[in-house]
Amino acid sequence: CENHLFSKAYSKGKRAVTSALAVYVLPDYQAKRLANAHPEKKIMNRIGLTTSTKLGGAVVRSRCRRIIREGLRALEKRRPLKQGFLIVIAARSGAVTLKSQKIAEHLELAFEKLGMYKV
Repeated sequence: CENHLFSKAYSKGKRAVTSALAVYVLPDYQAKRLANAHPEKKIMNRIGLTTSTKLGGAVVRSRCRRIIREGLRALEKRRPLKQGFLIVIAARSGAVTLKSQKIAEHLELAFEKLGMYKV
């Protein structure tokens, strides 16, 4: 995701906040055009991760991003998400000490609030 997409998701997207994460979701109007470039012609979600310098140094922020990615992977195997959205996941101070399993629970709760699961 590019910076202007992050800004758009923050300002116009729906938001769900937990103690560890803030998740912003916005329909992606470019999804159909991007699907044509995809080898399988699939509509995909575009996902961006943000970690503020308030969380700690570079090592802490990188670990946070890795753990969020892993939590998201685990969650998507169990419960597939709707496709064609811009999703921005912002780590909050509560995320620093958590493991990927707990992050997956926070993500599940946030996506549930936003109605992002396929029925």
